[in-house]
Amino acid sequence: MIGPRRSVRVGTRGSQLARAQTELALARLRQAWPEASTEVIVITPAGDRDKTTPLTVLGGRGVFSKELHEALLDDRVDLAVHSVKDLPSELPEGVVLAAIVIRSDPRDALVSRDGSRLAELPPGARVGTSSRRRQALLRAVRPDLTPLDIRGNVDTRLRKLDQGDFDAVVLAATGLHRLGWADRVTEYLSPDTFVPAPGQGALGVTCRADDEELCELLGQVHDPIAGLAVEVERAFLRAIGGGCQTPIGAYATVDGGQVTLRALLGDGSLRRLERRQVTVPDEQALAAARALAAELKAALGIEEVVRP
Repeated sequence: MIGPRRSVRVGTRGSQLARAQTELALARLRQAWPEASTEVIVITPAGDRDKTTPLTVLGGRGVFSKELHEALLDDRVDLAVHSVKDLPSELPEGVVLAAIVIRSDPRDALVSRDGSRLAELPPGARVGTSSRRRQALLRAVRPDLTPLDIRGNVDTRLRKLDQGDFDAVVLAATGLHRLGWADRVTEYLSPDTFVPAPGQGALGVTCRADDEELCELLGQVHDPIAGLAVEVERAFLRAIGGGCQTPIGAYATVDGGQVTLRALLGDGSLRRLERRQVTVPDEQALAAARALAAELKAALGIEEVVRP
């Protein structure tokens, strides 16, 4: 039984988007546990302190979660709220992804300064993204464009676009939606072509593995359909063993006891991409994700991929 007087310390990044997402998660938690009080504690990870160094140099997906998980393990917070796409393929020992609270639009979105869609951008147009996956996909779809690295929060990236540093930027659609900026979207990029990052659009909560009380609470707000899709995508990610240096896409959908997984893997040059899609029964989905990862690595001649 969950203690009615327990206060829960909630760790979050300090960006506008992170705070908005934390409020979404807290709204679900308060419905399940109305007697509990919550305290939001802002923790600034390395990826937020350094807004100029490329993520590939900073060290991969863990740059946005490492300090939050250290706070969990040091008992400074009780749970942490994350964009699941920012989580490393392997969580630290003693930390579990206890709930997928919600999954919103997983697609990438193009925001251009003059309203041009991707096919309409002029040759040489500067397109900002910090994601190697998005850079590789842009090269594949429009090799005449100029993908450029861009860092900063969503509002910072839009400001750089508006002031003329870029002709367009590619962002996660769900981030724009959660900040109330859906009207900035020029074009939603199809997940059949622009395969999303594993966990993109999903809001997850981690806690200590031995905190049975919180694990029970979080189980009440877990979305099992979204949770299965994310579990399959992260199984693919773990099997690849990749971090931010490798273009990796995985997008699973669940329908009628079947899971369809779209998967993408590129090499370090960003010029070679392999894609696969498979549909299997739910109970075979994790094994299929691992098999698909092995198939794609073999197709590219990749034996080992740098882990995040």
